[in-house]
Amino acid sequence: MRTANELAEFLGATILGNGNLPVSGVANPDAARAEDLIYVDSPRHLERAAGSEALCVLVPAGMELAGKTTLEVKSPKFAFAKAAAWLLPRPALRAEIHPTAIVANSARLSAGIRIGPYVVIEDEAEIGHGSELDAFCFIGRGAKVGRDCRLHPRVTLYAGATIKDRVELHSGVVIGADGFGYVFGEGRHVKFPQVGRVEVGDDVEIGCNSCVDRGSLDATEIAAGVKIDNLVQIAHNVKIGENSVVAAQVGISGSTSIGDSVMIGGQVGIADHCTVENGAILGAQAGIPTGKTIRGGDVVWGTPARPIERFKEQYGWISRLPDLASRIRKLEDDRKR
Repeated sequence: MRTANELAEFLGATILGNGNLPVSGVANPDAARAEDLIYVDSPRHLERAAGSEALCVLVPAGMELAGKTTLEVKSPKFAFAKAAAWLLPRPALRAEIHPTAIVANSARLSAGIRIGPYVVIEDEAEIGHGSELDAFCFIGRGAKVGRDCRLHPRVTLYAGATIKDRVELHSGVVIGADGFGYVFGEGRHVKFPQVGRVEVGDDVEIGCNSCVDRGSLDATEIAAGVKIDNLVQIAHNVKIGENSVVAAQVGISGSTSIGDSVMIGGQVGIADHCTVENGAILGAQAGIPTGKTIRGGDVVWGTPARPIERFKEQYGWISRLPDLASRIRKLEDDRKR
């Protein structure tokens, strides 16, 4: 149990109201209890917060809420996320190696880790301190798992794959499979060598059933702080810069380079050898043709992707096509008369 004063100190917030108010959890306003924390980031949500049982509310500077203890912060939603992790920390790791786990003699396991049921860890693999591998995970020969990582059930790291510290991989993630690389000759497809690496940086989170292929000859690189949703395919030799986010069902083809702080919407398709520069935003279902460059800070939409203002203008004309077709038919009928 924490107090509002302690929470304000942790967040660097300005508190107005009862500093001794107990705060024990987080919730949305409709389901909150008196001891839960809620947040308001827009005046249109004030009425909902006022009617909530929650007594402690994160608000932007200058916003008042009668009858509540308020904590003024720059970004209430961001502060709420930080507060949630502080108020509701992950349960302490119970260090153990389950008796059904299969661990090679040459594997290097740090102290203070948890290896769940039916986990397989092959020769020369490394598991860092504080990491947790849930049931049926597979860690291939020479693969490396850093400190304080969480691998949910049925995660697979192929041989040689590397994930650094505080990485979270959700169920079904596959890191380091061969890329989809073939060369046609002599009447058939011959597999191009897929002997490179995968390197996943600190504080990366990857959603369920997403795949990151190893490089063909070099490395596929996912930089620190990247967040990847469910059902995403990242091909060989792709590089994704720090703090970029990738929504569900995105496909990124081989040798594409994604910059820092890029936002990629759901179902975007990026062809091979593309460049997406820092801070670009790719709207949902955008299609990026082979070799195209999206400039830093640009917002693009559509297939092929184009600046959003141009896309909206063109889409507006498309929506008018039935009316324009009727007008053209009328003009043609008039000419025939």
